[in-house]
Amino acid sequence: MKKEWFTISVYAENNVGLLNRISGIFLKRHINIESLNVSKSEIENVSKFTIVVNTTEDWTRKIVQQIEKQIEVIKAFFHDDDEIIYQESALFKVASHLLFDERQIQNIIKESNSQIVTVSRDFFVLAKSGRRHEIDEMHEALLPYGIMQFVRSGRIAVSKAEMPISKLLKNFYQD
Repeated sequence: MKKEWFTISVYAENNVGLLNRISGIFLKRHINIESLNVSKSEIENVSKFTIVVNTTEDWTRKIVQQIEKQIEVIKAFFHDDDEIIYQESALFKVASHLLFDERQIQNIIKESNSQIVTVSRDFFVLAKSGRRHEIDEMHEALLPYGIMQFVRSGRIAVSKAEMPISKLLKNFYQD
């Protein structure tokens, strides 16, 4: 089986130590977590963990089964990239003089549909939201000019198909 990108969605009560136990499941199998995001979900008192991995579907299925054995986990799902709508965000800190001295910087900003968040005497900060490859392309374009700082968020994603967990949890938490 070939390696692919998978997004794992975990709905759980967010208790101390759960993230550590979930990451341990990946560690035991020598699978790197490429991206991780934890946030509120659409259900009150339930958190959503969004985990991105590059591995086989078989390993992903086994990992999801192990994650579901954790007592705080209500349900876990996995999707390939065609089954979800997703975004990542990034911030780029660049020397201010480049904004005025290098015409190509302005072209990069316009072509990448990024936004200038702040400008100071020494630096300016660009924000870019999009797919991983779009952020990677912008990073590569800015690299020759010098990036003072760079940070990328974890993936956020929603499934294209209805998630059965939503209905189940609404009924469970309303009773």
